[in-house]
Amino acid sequence: MIRKPAVAGYFYPDDKEVLKDTLMELLDSIGISFDNPTKAVVAPHAGYIYSGKIAAYSFKSLQTTKDISPDIFIFGPSHFFPFEGISTGPFSEWITPLGSVPVALERVEEILNLGYPFMDIIEPTLREHSIEVELPFLQIIFKDFRIIPLTFGDVDPILAARKLISTLKEDDIIVVSTDLSHYHPEETARRMDEETLKIALKNDAEGILKREACGRYPWATLTSLAGTLGWKPEILAYGTSAETSGDSSSVVGYASLRYSYDIGDSGV
Repeated sequence: MIRKPAVAGYFYPDDKEVLKDTLMELLDSIGISFDNPTKAVVAPHAGYIYSGKIAAYSFKSLQTTKDISPDIFIFGPSHFFPFEGISTGPFSEWITPLGSVPVALERVEEILNLGYPFMDIIEPTLREHSIEVELPFLQIIFKDFRIIPLTFGDVDPILAARKLISTLKEDDIIVVSTDLSHYHPEETARRMDEETLKIALKNDAEGILKREACGRYPWATLTSLAGTLGWKPEILAYGTSAETSGDSSSVVGYASLRYSYDIGDSGV
């Protein structure tokens, strides 16, 4: 089965050249570099006009690994279909205006064989934008990659991490798709998000679960993995929707983080 775009022309441009130019402009505007490889990132998933610049920081950091052909886990929350567990979906490829992205089917089968909480139901993936909006960034960064898309419902992230860690390989990358606080005044949102990010920097999975972030289950799963594997988080960028909308009375918070291990450290 092929997963066709659900939010092209809404969250991001549906014209191939316009989308490519938009992404290149966002990525080229960020002048950061790193000496050690990025193992995982957290990126927002709002419309590019609101959160694209923040998200670009995360994907810019993946240029440290652009010469490999990775399998990329994408952890995204289910906004529209409530369920318990984590769905891989039934798709063999995902389509964006930039082309097709293959699913690593044998990796997905391995994950499904782990049993609960993993399943392949289609319903959480059909309208969901949290995974889709990250794909065009990855298509710009990597010439050749596959994805392992995981849409999260309610789940024990410690259990999920304990099962997933056995499937991780050296060149794998994890992308977690989440926004932060929703619909508070700017000052309140920034105060809430600052506390959330402090908890994230401690690799405190249980703490992340108590925070306001639509992707708290996938983020807590990454946090648990990072704690076990010795990946160190760092904040790359933070902002709110007010910076685009001009409305500070009710905003959404966005952050970009990357996870890495120090040069010389061992780990997956």
